Amino acid sequence: MNFTIENTNNIVVFKVLDVTLEGKDAAELKSQVLIIAQPDIKALILDLTNIVIMDSSGLGALLLAYRQLKDYNIPIILVGVQDFVLNLLEITKIYGLYQYYKTSQAAIDSLQK
Repeated sequence: MNFTIENTNNIVVFKVLDVTLEGKDAAELKSQVLIIAQPDIKALILDLTNIVIMDSSGLGALLLAYRQLKDYNIPIILVGVQDFVLNLLEITKIYGLYQYYKTSQAAIDSLQK
């Protein structure tokens, strides 16, 4: 999986550069989430702008991020979610676990208000 991670003032932006989030790539995302989703961050922004296909293992990676941070009330923000992924989140009834923005910058601006 190709990705970038930026950490500015403890706001972590994890951008997936691939177009799919399935199988092996989702497992790698889970590994990265376990490393970065720590109680000392202010927010975790997952930039999914490029993702057009996601399977259940991709959803599992998103749920892992939620479980890691929910007890600390640290927001998980999904950015640039395409229609297919958005529908998948709604169908599986996990849509409401996350905040949504069109861009990472919009999410960062909202957090800094």
